[in-house]
Amino acid sequence: MDTIYGLASGQGKAGVAVLRLSGPDAHRACHALAGRLPPLRQMSLATLRDRAGETLDQALVVIFPAERSFTGEPVTELHLHGSPAVVSAVMTEIAGQGLARLAEPGEFTRRAMENGRLDLTEVEGLADLVQAETEAQRRQAMKVMAGALGRKVVSWRDDLVHAMALIAASIDFSDEDLPEEIVAEARRLLTSILGDLESELSGISAAERIRDGFLVAILGRPNAGKSTLLNALAGRDAAITSDIAGTTRDVIEVRMDISGLPVTLLDTAGLREAGDEIEKIGIARALSRAEDADLRIYLCDEAGLPPGLAPLAEDIVLQAKDDDGRLSDGISGRTGHGIPGLLARVAAYLTDRASQAGSASNDRHRIAMTRAKVAMESALLELDLGEERTEFLSEHLRQAAHSLDELIGKVDVEDMLDDIFRNFCLGK
Repeated sequence: MDTIYGLASGQGKAGVAVLRLSGPDAHRACHALAGRLPPLRQMSLATLRDRAGETLDQALVVIFPAERSFTGEPVTELHLHGSPAVVSAVMTEIAGQGLARLAEPGEFTRRAMENGRLDLTEVEGLADLVQAETEAQRRQAMKVMAGALGRKVVSWRDDLVHAMALIAASIDFSDEDLPEEIVAEARRLLTSILGDLESELSGISAAERIRDGFLVAILGRPNAGKSTLLNALAGRDAAITSDIAGTTRDVIEVRMDISGLPVTLLDTAGLREAGDEIEKIGIARALSRAEDADLRIYLCDEAGLPPGLAPLAEDIVLQAKDDDGRLSDGISGRTGHGIPGLLARVAAYLTDRASQAGSASNDRHRIAMTRAKVAMESALLELDLGEERTEFLSEHLRQAAHSLDELIGKVDVEDMLDDIFRNFCLGK
């Protein structure tokens, strides 16, 4: 396998830039630059020189043996002074040595997976961690990257293999009386795995919202103060405000961090009998986005809510434009009255939703676990039908095991790997 190199830290000027090399010639390339190799896994100051002997930089150098490195290969890290000129000079010298090539996006992490250092769920957790913007996203990504889901899958698969062995015994010795306790043990294992799968599947929706962001829609009649409230919550003029009713025609989105949770606020078109075709489209979009939202904030004016709206139990209904702060359920984007209380209510509801999240966090996880669940349910049905159905039972169990292997990347994932790693930066 080729030796690869890439900048593991961010682009641009910085105090320190980390350049990583991985592969069979990673230590040799380091020796060529520094004239020596530091002790394994110990950081050492070295002067880096090009092939003509000219000094490139003074850097901290650390090397890792394959068995203790991130990628599972010999690795060198060069901690350079972080100017673009220094980084460029060192990378040019490495390329000129002919010992390594520039890494592709995600190639370090891909090698870690191929060498058994990470499973596919841990790779996805790492990708989410790199993209994390809020504390909740960081915690969720760390949980997946640390192997929480992978360990569950391995445990489920171990129990499934044990159940398959018990079923195989009933096939191999079908002419003998199989002890009832063997069938009971197989049933117990399958029922336990199925319960765990159902529990994990129930938490995916909340985990996806942590990963992608919760949606909170602001609804009300035209000129009810929706855009003013959005601007007050965002702390900037994200939406145009005017005394002219119907100013907002499309859905305006503002990304926020509320108590560590990623939240997208939706300012929607005012709800009324539309006056023109464009306003009709805006209202239809408003209602559609509101239906998909996790939470809705309704602003009432003197006429109340527009007809046809039915807030759910968790939705928040407030009296709009309470500029003088006289109403306990009033809100004013102009003066700020009621906004701290509104944010607290939004945070409390979404935090409760987030607490329901499991380790699985995306559609790929959902699909693989759903397939395993369906196969397990079919297997339990076959188990109830008696010994003559044991071959069908075994096939369903093999399908379940295959789906679990897909989940952690052991089989049939080549078609999705390129897409996953394409989203990584060069140094990962």
